[in-house]
Amino acid sequence: MLFDTHAHINDKRFNTDREQVISSAKDCGVAYMLNVSYDERSVSQSISLAGKYPFIYAAIGIHPHYVKNHNESVLVKMEQEYLENNKIVAVGEIGLDFYRDLSPRELQKEWFVKQIHLAKKLKAPIIVHNRESNDASVEIIKAENAGEYGGIIHSFSGDKAMLNAVLDAGMHISFSGPVTYKSAADIREIIKIAPIDRILIETDCPYLTPEPYRGRRNEPAYVRFVAEEIARIKKMDFEEVAEITTQNAFDVLKL
Repeated sequence: MLFDTHAHINDKRFNTDREQVISSAKDCGVAYMLNVSYDERSVSQSISLAGKYPFIYAAIGIHPHYVKNHNESVLVKMEQEYLENNKIVAVGEIGLDFYRDLSPRELQKEWFVKQIHLAKKLKAPIIVHNRESNDASVEIIKAENAGEYGGIIHSFSGDKAMLNAVLDAGMHISFSGPVTYKSAADIREIIKIAPIDRILIETDCPYLTPEPYRGRRNEPAYVRFVAEEIARIKKMDFEEVAEITTQNAFDVLKL
């Protein structure tokens, strides 16, 4: 039983075969999925998917790429939607992206803090996007006590210092397709030392496709390859990793 804790199956790349992709994931042992939002439109799409499928949950938030396109009215709307819908289980994805810099960095920080405040008001966990922004992300997480109600650093790619900081903040870390890449030695070293009771698995589909399908569209069924690689690194049985990471997801998302 697997839990893909970060998927974007609302993405247009699934428009022609979304139901088939979801069915295939179920056939491959994916019992649960969390569809994660990134802008106002995807918030509505995530809520709709969660309403249609009992095993899909929704996270609602504004990605750092898109904060420049929104105003605070979306925060009010998301708060109301969270309170009215028990299939919404987290605020995300939120955070910082200093790699693409599609929104000004100071604005990214401002919205990261605002959405942390929203999550704390709702007593909800957060899902954090962090790219080329380790120090700034950790600084905000610490200053805002962002892990008070739990949280996930999605597709973790930080170093040991960041690992320790987010674990100390009470947060979980999630791994995706890159753990299977030959170039990902640093991530595999992090997996070796990360406590298994704080690890989650994800696809971030349609992005970050794992081996052996790298170069193709990613989909929830492929989360199995992430779990298999973690099992190999940890010298654990696949079934044990699947069970523990699913329970971890239930714990952090309060399911």
